[in-house]
Amino acid sequence: MSNPQQLRYSKEHEWLSAVEDGVATVGITEFAANALGDVVFAQLPAVGDTVTAGESCGELESTKSVSDLYSPVTGEVVAANQDVVDDPALVNSAPFEGGWLFKVKITDEPADLMSADEYTAFAG
Repeated sequence: MSNPQQLRYSKEHEWLSAVEDGVATVGITEFAANALGDVVFAQLPAVGDTVTAGESCGELESTKSVSDLYSPVTGEVVAANQDVVDDPALVNSAPFEGGWLFKVKITDEPADLMSADEYTAFAG
């Protein structure tokens, strides 16, 4: 399992891209995608929704289970990945590229986000 060094990670297995103009991209990690199994449905937060760090903001359903999607930061959703809604398998096949979930204009960022190396150690 390889976690891109430029991203930061939450304990709920979400990743956060670098912030550009106050906006960051959120997805789930390869570790989470593998643990879920084949993702068959994605309910993402809608554009305009406010998300709160550490709180549920959507769901991913796989052939194994339904899992909550947690926001790693607080802010306003400015984009949701319609490609993932149309083809949820992107979460499994490209979790760090085409399988991103939403973009958020950050108003608050928790201090406990991990580096790639810290997340790799955390996820085991």
